[in-house]
Amino acid sequence: MTNSYTALYKKSGGWYAAWIEEISGVNTQGKTLKEARENLKEALTLVIETNRLFNKLKNSKGVIRESVSVSRA
Repeated sequence: MTNSYTALYKKSGGWYAAWIEEISGVNTQGKTLKEARENLKEALTLVIETNRLFNKLKNSKGVIRESVSVSRA
């Protein structure tokens, strides 16, 4: 499954700050826009993987797990 998120970039001094609009806590930086993009993809992947693992370990009994799809307006 492929999900799409909104990446935001802002140049500040000699660095690019980068974050994902839809998921709090997914942010990084890079010296170049290319580096910031690569770092942001890695940060997003790590946050999603960590959240899934944490929730599987914490909430394994009596939990109904299903996929949800939404469309943006």
